Amino acid sequence: MEEKKPLIEIKKLQAAYDGKTVLRDVNLTVYDRDFLGIIGPNGGGKTTLIKCILGLLKPVSGEIICHSCRPEGEKTGKFRMGYLPQYTGIDRKFPITVEEVILSGLSGSKHLTSRYTAADREKARRVMERMGLEGLGNRPIGALSGGQLQRALLGRAVVSDPEVVILDEPATYLDRHFEARLYELLADLNRECAIILVSHDIGTVLQQVKSIACVNETLDYHPDTGITTEWLERNFQCPIDLLGHGMLPHRVLGQHRHPS
Repeated sequence: MEEKKPLIEIKKLQAAYDGKTVLRDVNLTVYDRDFLGIIGPNGGGKTTLIKCILGLLKPVSGEIICHSCRPEGEKTGKFRMGYLPQYTGIDRKFPITVEEVILSGLSGSKHLTSRYTAADREKARRVMERMGLEGLGNRPIGALSGGQLQRALLGRAVVSDPEVVILDEPATYLDRHFEARLYELLADLNRECAIILVSHDIGTVLQQVKSIACVNETLDYHPDTGITTEWLERNFQCPIDLLGHGMLPHRVLGQHRHPS
């Protein structure tokens, strides 16, 4: 059996906002071609963990180590991560086309004064085709449907051939048809890179990912998705019921009170 190669190692991470601890003693390893689901209650620290991994927030203590799984000399440069932010953070009125959105995913590997080459545009064209957006390169993002916009943003996240793609609530505002298509694309991408998926939709996450982590100030990792209701309730600190429905289950939370 081939040994799994670690891509990201998080050791004893502690993070805080305005002096208030949000994460403490977090340890986690993300492996090459892993598909990790991150779940947890609102305010538990999921987004904070992602910001630390992306380098957007400096931890109070601990370390995050990024390893390349690529042979030396192949696609040289720094460790590449792709990021699909929450849908709510996108300004649909911004005057930018689908092609420009996807090409912007290459900006991290170019100088500020560099222009996109014919090879860059051909790569963006192939990504648009993969995302089912062929023929829409010149369309402004404000004219896209919710599903099309998510696919354009996913294209931006993967066009640089990242080793890890991080998705923060990628199914927000998508109907079930587009959500199913999104997870088909992610399953295909997972053959090439690791994926970290942050979501509040526990049922859907459990059907799509390979491993699971629950973040609620601390982190509890499970190496597969064969978790129990007891494990969920212990980490969420409230009753949880899961109700399946077709290929994509719904999530149902039982009535509860959090301790004050």
